[in-house]
Amino acid sequence: MTRRIPRVLTIAGSDSGGGAGIQADLKTMTVLGAYGMSVITSITAQNTVAVTGIYDLAPEAVARQLDAVLSDIGADAVKTGMLSSAAIIEVVAAGLERHAVKNIVIDPVMLAKSGDALLREDACETLKARLLPLATLVTPNIPEAEALTGMDIHDEAGLRAAAEALHALGPAHVLIKGGHSGGDESTDYLYDGKVMRAYSTRRIATRNTHGTGCTLSAAIATCLGFGCAVPEAVRLAKDYITGAILHADELGVGSGHGPLHHGWRLEHLKGTPFTEVDDKDPIV
Repeated sequence: MTRRIPRVLTIAGSDSGGGAGIQADLKTMTVLGAYGMSVITSITAQNTVAVTGIYDLAPEAVARQLDAVLSDIGADAVKTGMLSSAAIIEVVAAGLERHAVKNIVIDPVMLAKSGDALLREDACETLKARLLPLATLVTPNIPEAEALTGMDIHDEAGLRAAAEALHALGPAHVLIKGGHSGGDESTDYLYDGKVMRAYSTRRIATRNTHGTGCTLSAAIATCLGFGCAVPEAVRLAKDYITGAILHADELGVGSGHGPLHHGWRLEHLKGTPFTEVDDKDPIV
């Protein structure tokens, strides 16, 4: 019996440089063995140095893409990325509800790697009120977690408090990413309302980290589409993105924050989308 390839949908902005947004998402989904689909919310003019233009699609155009994909093809998992306006967030939330979508990963994209704003201030409250209650998992980095909660995060106690505050907004799981923290290790913290799990890897010295958040959330969504539980999906996705960062310098793309090497594992897949990992998660 042939295993069906999972259908994974990204709802996000287009990155003309190919390192983030739907381009990064579709590369990730394909490498990990899924059938990727997209709903474009915005078109950005950007490269590794700066975002020089943001052009939002009309909310109706976003809604029609969403209905077209989900009414025919369907989705085993969905991730959202750049949703720049309250109106776009509203039609995305309504569409996900209308089609009773499960396995929803919300990446609350607020800033580009260049520092350019990708989420309007008035849209933040809509994101919290409409999308987070639908989420299987929300994946903010530390600055995004601070913006969503109004808290300052300086230590592990602050991380736990922010995770609890975000969980109270409705998502089943919260993953606060530790890429912006200091130290020799980068630790992500997953909270399910009861247990906090830590996922640590050594920090890699590279400036080529454009699209890390998009790639991680797309990888997690893909793993959920394969039927993984959330803790396992996070671990597998972190394994994949660690390799993509480790091999990023091999690409040599651009003069700023370059992209990850999404295809680093193509020679190593050998018919299986994931590597074997220890399923014993460290408990904090």
